[in-house]
Amino acid sequence: MEILDTLNSLSEKIRQQTALIKTEEATKSAFVMPFINKVLGYDVFDPTEVIPEFICDVGTKKGEKIDYAIIKNGEIQILIECKKIGEPLNIKHASQLFRYFHVTTARISILTNGQVYKFFTDLDAPNKMDEKPFLELDLMEIDEHVIPELFKITKSAFDVESIVNAAGELKYVSQIKKIISSQFLNPEDDFVRLIASRVYEGVQTQKVREQFSVLTRKALTQWLNDQVNERLKSAISNPKPTILKPEAGTEKNDEDITDQNDDDGVVTTAEEMEGFYIVKSIIRTILPSERIGHRDTKSYFGILIDDNNRKPVCRLHLNRSQMYIGLFDENKKETRNKIESIDDIYKFSENLINTAKSYQTE
Repeated sequence: MEILDTLNSLSEKIRQQTALIKTEEATKSAFVMPFINKVLGYDVFDPTEVIPEFICDVGTKKGEKIDYAIIKNGEIQILIECKKIGEPLNIKHASQLFRYFHVTTARISILTNGQVYKFFTDLDAPNKMDEKPFLELDLMEIDEHVIPELFKITKSAFDVESIVNAAGELKYVSQIKKIISSQFLNPEDDFVRLIASRVYEGVQTQKVREQFSVLTRKALTQWLNDQVNERLKSAISNPKPTILKPEAGTEKNDEDITDQNDDDGVVTTAEEMEGFYIVKSIIRTILPSERIGHRDTKSYFGILIDDNNRKPVCRLHLNRSQMYIGLFDENKKETRNKIESIDDIYKFSENLINTAKSYQTE
């Protein structure tokens, strides 16, 4: 099952069963264990992969337990501390995570109540868990931008260095988004004063600040609506042509890997960029992210290495009722595979990784 479908299934389960869950143990059984198993891909009943009630004596703390330790390549990679569903996840609830993070080989820790998952690493100081998470997932309000990053933590794609390298950007982008969101809902005085100073030349009395607080909130809302409407107008006024493609499994022999001369009037869609970020998140465990790029044409959206059409990773054919992902063999011949949604790209992770590996030494 696709990772997003799995998350949606867990979300529905939480919606239906939360009222019946009264304890931390029940939360772990009903929600956390399925997340570890079905989303992250680890066998919760295999002690070589998942150790429940993991014990590691820390200083004077003897026999203290962490809820789950996840093992990969023979070493502890992830620590998980659980709270009862509905409990707030404050940093004070993570004291055991802080202690265990310091004395184990884990670089990733998770604090969860079964609905909200907060992911931590050691960006601020080596071997010391950060106080702020680099990634947050709320199963009742799933942000699809989180999916590619969550995929990196799964068993099939786990690469701790890639995760940590991306964590810094994720952490600060997440915090900036929260600040922007709060300003949209309730602009702070400093923000209102800044805006007012750019458009109002008089003295900013209390009455003026109150007036501009309302005006700022209204302007932000109108600006956001304008952006949405502009995207809709662009999509309506610049439809992509429908181009017939071969069925899944047919090879493309009639064109070289060089660019097609059909990029005039191309409009790159949000769906194509989402596909690009998914592919990038998969293969950046193999290649540096700066080597991974894309080119859009009327016929396809290409993802390639070093901005070189002789180094294709895949092609996305999304602007028609039946979507395809085009994969390449060692002879650079494209085979198109049907996909029903963008998330189906994850099914081809192994193919994409193998293709990326072929460019490691080039």
